[in-house]
Amino acid sequence: MKIIKPDWTREMSMKVWALEPDYALIYITSPARDKGTVTLKRKNEVWNWLPSAQKVIKIPPSMMLQSWMGSDFTNDDLVRESSVIKDYTHKIIGEEKIEGYDCYKIQLTPKPEAGVVWSKIITWIAKDLYLQPLVEYYDEENKVVKKFVGSDLKTMDGRKIFTHWEMVPTDKPGNKTVMDYTKIQFNIKIDESFFSEQNMKKIR
Repeated sequence: MKIIKPDWTREMSMKVWALEPDYALIYITSPARDKGTVTLKRKNEVWNWLPSAQKVIKIPPSMMLQSWMGSDFTNDDLVRESSVIKDYTHKIIGEEKIEGYDCYKIQLTPKPEAGVVWSKIITWIAKDLYLQPLVEYYDEENKVVKKFVGSDLKTMDGRKIFTHWEMVPTDKPGNKTVMDYTKIQFNIKIDESFFSEQNMKKIR
């Protein structure tokens, strides 16, 4: 991951274990000052393990919109995947070509009872790949707040996926966070119990 700001950049490497859509464990492997930091997602809750302080900190709801590790991703982005399925209604609102892919344009509207931060999300799904090359997030004023852009289609572990991702905040020129996948393994057997506070301190 590379965090790009107008006057500085910062790079991090990490390992991620995930049992989609509810569980994830993210272990920072570099740089040295962040190595060992772990983020745990269990459904709609997030914890951080800070080895320097020897503390596990649960992220309260009031901090879900704060930056994750200084990037353009928020803590809410980490739990978003499950809420996208459960907390929104989905409607195909058109078809467009994005980055050369014929896509369905789908609008996600929050359900009345959903505690989500976006007024709507629009995603484009490539018809032949079922991958999303573009996602837009809208605020209460119906303005695009940030864009999530996928590219560099490759086959990893037998599946075609976008391996280059950019999260671009539209209100902060010169800012973006870039992610590149270097290796992915699918269908690895992991039990839900792997995603525990105890394992945050052991994982390497």
